[in-house]
Amino acid sequence: MLPFNRSKAVKTTLAAIAQALGQTGDWPEQPVTGISTDSRHVAAGNVFVALRGDTFDGHQFVAQAATAGATALIVEEPVVSQLPQLQVANTLAAYQRLGQWWRKQCRAAIIAITGSVGKTTTKEMIAAVLRHYGRVLKTEANFNNEIGVPKTLLQLEPAHDFAVIEMGMRSPGEIALLSQIAQPDVAVITNVGTAHIGRLGSREAIAAAKCELLAEMPATSTAILNADTPLLLETASRVWSGTTLTYGLTAGQHRGVYLPPHTLQIGDHAYTVPLAGAHHALNFLAALTVLRALGLNPQALPPQLELHLPAGRGGRYRLEPDILLLDETYNAGLESMVAALQLLRSLPGQRHLAVLGAMRELGDFSLPFHQQVGATVAQLGLDGLLILDEGAEGKALAQGAATVPSQQFASHGGLVEYLLTHLQRGDRVLFKASHAVALDRVVAELRQRWPR
Repeated sequence: MLPFNRSKAVKTTLAAIAQALGQTGDWPEQPVTGISTDSRHVAAGNVFVALRGDTFDGHQFVAQAATAGATALIVEEPVVSQLPQLQVANTLAAYQRLGQWWRKQCRAAIIAITGSVGKTTTKEMIAAVLRHYGRVLKTEANFNNEIGVPKTLLQLEPAHDFAVIEMGMRSPGEIALLSQIAQPDVAVITNVGTAHIGRLGSREAIAAAKCELLAEMPATSTAILNADTPLLLETASRVWSGTTLTYGLTAGQHRGVYLPPHTLQIGDHAYTVPLAGAHHALNFLAALTVLRALGLNPQALPPQLELHLPAGRGGRYRLEPDILLLDETYNAGLESMVAALQLLRSLPGQRHLAVLGAMRELGDFSLPFHQQVGATVAQLGLDGLLILDEGAEGKALAQGAATVPSQQFASHGGLVEYLLTHLQRGDRVLFKASHAVALDRVVAELRQRWPR
């Protein structure tokens, strides 16, 4: 079953849950401590939802859920169990309905974030900012889909003041569903890029899919849009006519000036950006705009914010003597690759080396996009390009890099051995690829084996 954590936030009754699901009959006022989809993590007093997927069926785990302390079941068909059973047509739809229902029971302001690039970093920055104004719930790990969004909403407690909900998508219609479930008070769209362009076919289609967030949210909500992405503003205007705040480094109502490496100047006030890079300054500007949307004073923020980023995002590791590794291995797309390469080049050091792998889900755009990344390596004048890919994408990276010395590797081990023998004092090294490439293994092994 899905490896979600124990669910303890929801405190209601079985009768209330049955009513929320449109169940008829008399259901007991039996206390419910939470709603769980994972039989391994059921807590005493939970209702267990038997989800079905391509490779699992929760109906096969109701006995384990009962043994763990479940007091009721939500199922699509009757199962052998002494526990009360709420039978529904689709358990996933029921779970989503409960997430929406519980969200309406809680007073927290809901802030939703989507976009092609920077969703998770922006989510973390918004959460870090809001912690100084109240209690915050946020999306954890990669729970940003049709299961993860209701799961997060079901963690809401009466004491929460804010919930920061990340929304991902791979196909049209997915963001619309998530917006319907979460009913956000504030919606942030970070940008429109080329992630998943192999599935959607064009940036225009991607923009339309992202703007489903606006089309399905309440008319009283506030949209926060990146004005440095004209396609986003144009697309949003076709589906949203409500309150809108725009931000950007070159345009927008709330405009900032990025002063590398860690300063964002807005009018007379200077803020410290938690992560270096213009793209991170833009994400931080989005977080500050959320404060304005909620009527909060951004000047009350402390000088430094504490961020909790997932592994492979914004990681910085030092090796002796004076070698800096930039771990951006969690994922990669065209825009994030270019931004990371620009950040690498801006760092003071001797040699600037890019260790890259393939970008996934680009379809017919894959080879030209990889060649464009390689061309960025050349334009920035980097000192070397190491590629964990001997296929067509790796060759396109090398071709784009032109005169920059490059080398392709067939295995993680071969790349690690090369780095162990060739890195030298003053090197600044960027690691970035799509998550499926597992370039994080190279970073981990290099750090483990580097002489101390």
